Amino acid sequence: MSVKVWVSVATALLAVLLVPPLLTPGADSGESGQVRSLRVLVPNAPGGGYDITARTAAKAMEDADLLRNAEVFNLPGAGGTVGLGRTVGERGNGKLIMSMGLGVVGAVYTNKSPSSLLDTTPIAKLIEEPDIVVVGKDSPYTSMQQLVDAWKANPGTVTVGGGSAPGGPDHLAPMLIAKAVGLPPKTVNYIPFDGGGELLASVLGGKVAFGVSGVGEYRDQIQAGTLRVLAVTSGDRIPGIDAPTLRQSGVDVEFTNWRGIVAPPGISDTDRAKLVEVFTRLQKTPQWAEALQRNGWTDAFAPGDEFRTFLENENKRVATVLKDLGLA
Repeated sequence: MSVKVWVSVATALLAVLLVPPLLTPGADSGESGQVRSLRVLVPNAPGGGYDITARTAAKAMEDADLLRNAEVFNLPGAGGTVGLGRTVGERGNGKLIMSMGLGVVGAVYTNKSPSSLLDTTPIAKLIEEPDIVVVGKDSPYTSMQQLVDAWKANPGTVTVGGGSAPGGPDHLAPMLIAKAVGLPPKTVNYIPFDGGGELLASVLGGKVAFGVSGVGEYRDQIQAGTLRVLAVTSGDRIPGIDAPTLRQSGVDVEFTNWRGIVAPPGISDTDRAKLVEVFTRLQKTPQWAEALQRNGWTDAFAPGDEFRTFLENENKRVATVLKDLGLA
């Protein structure tokens, strides 16, 4: 064999040995700790809160060089429990994660789902986000008090739309508001939509009297003046949103939604540790800090076992609230 041929063979062999494949089984990491590939299941429609959170987190991780390749896909249905069932059915798959939150906890009860979030592998709680009470710019309601007065006078015709199924945050918030102002929750005419994106057209078109959804989903429309915010559900006012809290409006309710990431059951300890690690590292990046500020999200990071304990407590809390409201 000539020297030239031998060098070519040696060079090719070194390339094979030293260059890692782009995609590898499981949530494998390189020496830098970068996760090479993930599929991210979103259990509601495009434009909803889980969708925005998933795509924002995936892009931030890619931009921060924590994740090489992310495929975000939507599998909506039954308040997120269709996606939950798919995730639970992917036992052992360390390359799949699901974006989820409070809405899926409630939907498990209201849809009598055979799968529970307690069947998944909790990876991380990411954010908290208040809901907002919104109307279109042409709505006759310019204050929360006007809306409440009209709602109490005729609850059946003052319809409320929410970006979650019964049991989800956009359903629980108006039910808690109704109870606080003396309206029996069962008299509320609630129309569910599969995410805030689907709800938006009905609010703008006046097909519902008012809508309840996450602030991050509607920030662009609020800034453009096409939506009017009557109140926010958080304990404090939201920077950049010219609206009082519910309590400042005379409604004794404080309510916060949250979102996080779970993986299928039965994944390896190695894959679980790598997934928890990559979301832990995400918290320290400027890309994620900018995303939190831009979307009006509050950092509420809780990794792994801490998130599991939180989920167990949330399951009990939501079941109690639904029963108290006569909804479960």
